[in-house]
Amino acid sequence: MRLMKSSPFRGNKALSRTLLLLLILLPGVLLNGCGPYSFSPGGKLSADLKTITINNFVMNAAGGPATLPNTFTEQLKEYFQRNTRLQLKPGGDGDLLIEGAITGYDVTPQAPTAQDKAGLNRLTVTVTVRFVNTKDESASFEQPFSFFRDFPQNQTLNQVEGQLIPPILEQIILDIFNKTAGDW
Repeated sequence: MRLMKSSPFRGNKALSRTLLLLLILLPGVLLNGCGPYSFSPGGKLSADLKTITINNFVMNAAGGPATLPNTFTEQLKEYFQRNTRLQLKPGGDGDLLIEGAITGYDVTPQAPTAQDKAGLNRLTVTVTVRFVNTKDESASFEQPFSFFRDFPQNQTLNQVEGQLIPPILEQIILDIFNKTAGDW
């Protein structure tokens, strides 16, 4: 039995060139088909928007850490700076304005057990946002955003607050960003 030492394409230069050309051009054609779509954040912001003002949020809810409004405001500013081309402009006269208040900081029982006790507790944070787009008033809104995390009933809020608040704020900031500047 004799082994073939040559390729089935050897000797057929036209076929070899066609395959090589396809291997070179196909990735470019496939990637070009995704041209009008963008996965970069801040995609729905028009080019004439240059600045954003994010005023300090206030606490209008009972409970919660005293630093919560400041922490939320700073994280929101950082998120917009990282994910858009907008420049922060203090003083309230940016092309976009975001302001609001933390209007809810609630712990509620969840998952009742046979002993008539809660198996879980839920911390829910609600932030009411006023968004003003000075270039397109129809995009402006006032709306609450909220998110929650559950924790075991055998732990107190003081024990888990430091672990629960960061992911709650991250999700609320993402929701605000998507509503104001994202493509989603």
